[in-house]
Amino acid sequence: MLLRRRADAEVAPLVAPGNRWLGLMLPYTPLHHLLLGRLGTPIVLTSGNVSDEPIVYLDEDAVPRLGGIADAFLTHDRPIHMRTDDSVVRAFRGEDLPIRRSRGYVPHPLTLARPVPRTVLGCGAELKHTFCLARDGHAFVSHHIGDLENYETLRSFTEGVDHFARVFDLAPEVVAHDLHPEYLSTKYALARQGVDLVGVQHHHAHIASCLADNGVAGPVIGVAFDGLGYGEDATLWGGEFLVADVAGFTRAGRLATVPMPGGAAAIRQPWRMAAAHLDAAYEGDVPADLAVVRRNADRWEAVVALARRGVSAPLTSSMGRLFDAVATIVGGRDAITYEGQAAIELEQWADQTEDGAYGCRLVGREPFVVPCAELVRAVVEDLRAGTATAVIAARFHNAIAHVVADGCAHLRDAGGPATVALSGGVFQNLLLLGRATALLEARGFRVLTHHRVPPNDGGISLGQAAVAAARDRLR
Repeated sequence: MLLRRRADAEVAPLVAPGNRWLGLMLPYTPLHHLLLGRLGTPIVLTSGNVSDEPIVYLDEDAVPRLGGIADAFLTHDRPIHMRTDDSVVRAFRGEDLPIRRSRGYVPHPLTLARPVPRTVLGCGAELKHTFCLARDGHAFVSHHIGDLENYETLRSFTEGVDHFARVFDLAPEVVAHDLHPEYLSTKYALARQGVDLVGVQHHHAHIASCLADNGVAGPVIGVAFDGLGYGEDATLWGGEFLVADVAGFTRAGRLATVPMPGGAAAIRQPWRMAAAHLDAAYEGDVPADLAVVRRNADRWEAVVALARRGVSAPLTSSMGRLFDAVATIVGGRDAITYEGQAAIELEQWADQTEDGAYGCRLVGREPFVVPCAELVRAVVEDLRAGTATAVIAARFHNAIAHVVADGCAHLRDAGGPATVALSGGVFQNLLLLGRATALLEARGFRVLTHHRVPPNDGGISLGQAAVAAARDRLR
């Protein structure tokens, strides 16, 4: 459980540095009780794996793979049958908001509002990967597998599918997958024989996941904000307003697109996203006195040129990448060491007593566009005026909350639903989630959030299964 860090907590500063929250858990095995009883003090735990690889759970793998990290190994005479990460949960309005659904929750089935006529396998996405098997009135969402980017995690995924199929006696007849052609989960799905394949757009899967989480079929206005997902137009979506039900959707609004110079490098080095957003906001005349420009002066022009040419710079409407850009501009986070670090830090910096917000108008109607340039210029003006980082971060969060409320109100006025579903990894941000929910409720909307599966990509597999089942029922 992520809980607020106490000022007097006897925890080393390098544990979650700069974060107002700490992940706490009680001892849940006899071994934990014995260790903590001997020590009499809290201990810091981390997963037994190399970064980006699945957890090591076999003794014969532990020494060769972790010998360079661990000083000692505590083994047991009972072999581990299935690797499982610890779960991570935040509290939102007195209810669970899962960040990672794994140990303690899996394989408990999720009850579905509508029966699944044929067994469906949802293959998940890439980051924070899970899979889902669904049949009749139940969905079995897997444990957290990790980022599906290498052979080790792919093997963990395929072994997990086989294990669940045996345990629950379910043979997939319909296989749902992401539209991204390079995801290993997509390639796995396309290689399956004797099944019906269903491609599900990433952000529709997010919204369908929230609907299944709440036992609702729709229609809703779905707000899907995340890092990125493959769009139907082959651009990278991530700041989406959808009018959707479980079976289908219409893209009704989005953030303005900007290039991602260097592609995946712009995720690892968010100053590249700052360069793209600043270049778009100032039409090439970026204030030279900005710290982010000075820090990266030796490579700024090359990256901006890459963005303008569109070479290795795919277009994205991602809200997550906008958060990255703002975090770099105001806080100096030029490179990250873990996924979402810049955006997480922006949330931590924000003054939660600040109620000011930057203005941002919606442009057009079908679909409308949220112009990022206005927000970026407002951030820069405050920064150059000497406004505190905490205030700028808060005003930016408040502005995005108003964008959510204004966009949904615009769609309802055009005949859209009065229920809103909020999903995607950006809505792990409790400051944004709380303020957006409050603004929507003040305008008379019913707001659906996640309580049983994560809003991030860990919930994608459930959404894929729900979409495939809904389309199967319509056959």
